Amino acid sequence: MADIRPMTSDDGPDLRRIERRAGERFADVGMPGIAAAEPATVEVLAAYADAGRGWVATGDGGEPVGYVVVEVVDGNAHIEQISVLPDHQGRGVGRALVGRVAAWAAGQRMPAMTLTTFRDVPWNGPLYRHLGFRFLDHDTLGPELAAVRTHETTLGLDPAIRVCMRRDLEPPAGR
Repeated sequence: MADIRPMTSDDGPDLRRIERRAGERFADVGMPGIAAAEPATVEVLAAYADAGRGWVATGDGGEPVGYVVVEVVDGNAHIEQISVLPDHQGRGVGRALVGRVAAWAAGQRMPAMTLTTFRDVPWNGPLYRHLGFRFLDHDTLGPELAAVRTHETTLGLDPAIRVCMRRDLEPPAGR
């Protein structure tokens, strides 16, 4: 399993490469537009690092192999992006990144983690269900998460195949 460290403002080029490589898999499931989507800019990624809301998974040699960035949406830790290099997928890297977000969010006294994803893509909806997330009905979305979903639709993401998910968190011991 990978080590997880805080993201730095210098990680941007590596993280963009990771997201591009991870995104290539979408072409295999009939989503070439998603596969070709441009990753966040180095400036946007640096802002996550500066805010303390990004973490990097590193391989045996210390090289970045995955990352996650988080927004605060409706008072919850919202996983904005998580990407893992294809040759490191299936090894617990994504699980470790989600675990790091859960620990951070619990430490911030946030009640849950949320995300939006593709319902049926195997490494999306089904994987997150395995990690303890549940699907949310539209009428249970907070206003900010509903706005995220609306924004995704304006970007061309089909709401019929996208879902919002939530995983409730336990507060840290001693609090």
